[in-house]
Amino acid sequence: MAEHVTPPDLPVVWRPRRGRIVAYGFAVLIVLGAVVMAVLIAEPFALSDRIALVVFAGLVAWVLHLLGRVRVEADEQGITVVNPLRTHRRTWAEVIDVSLVPGEPWPRIDFSDGTTVGAMGIQGSEKARARRATAELEALIHSRGEAAEGP
Repeated sequence: MAEHVTPPDLPVVWRPRRGRIVAYGFAVLIVLGAVVMAVLIAEPFALSDRIALVVFAGLVAWVLHLLGRVRVEADEQGITVVNPLRTHRRTWAEVIDVSLVPGEPWPRIDFSDGTTVGAMGIQGSEKARARRATAELEALIHSRGEAAEGP
């Protein structure tokens, strides 16, 4: 269960710290390494091979960017969950709850239409940070969403 916290001021963005550093760090290393290798590679490789090597490194960097851009944003109107391939935008009235089960990689956000979305912008591996972010998001949901109604 999440700790009790007061809702943060809006707008607020939660992003993983380590995941971004690793994703963008490796992207830079891969692209730089491919460029250096394309310049220094032995002669049997043609210009097209060298270009293909750099393009491939660029594609790998793009995939790493998709992993590095994950986040959860909250503003006055609702929340936006940016995952690698999809972005989910919901109003506060549509958000039911958020939960971070110990051992899970990220919290799950439940919506009023019965769907559940993993919020990869809050990484469970960042233990205390993830618990705090989940608690803040839960406080926002209870103060702004339909979940505020209760006995």
